[in-house]
Amino acid sequence: MIIPIRCVSCGKPIGHLWEEFKRRVQDKGENRKQVLDELGVERYCCRTMFMGHVDLIDTAANFKKC
Repeated sequence: MIIPIRCVSCGKPIGHLWEEFKRRVQDKGENRKQVLDELGVERYCCRTMFMGHVDLIDTAANFKKC
């Protein structure tokens, strides 16, 4: 749904980097690897949190809670 505040594997705070990553990749069309390198995300576990994340918050918001 929403990217975790910390990496699930190592515990490094990564949530604050999501908006910048999303803006640069989607809006500006920059290379994902280059953006992650410039943001300082070096560990492979943290990188997979960004690369594998699917933003489903808008889809889930369409359904009402029972």
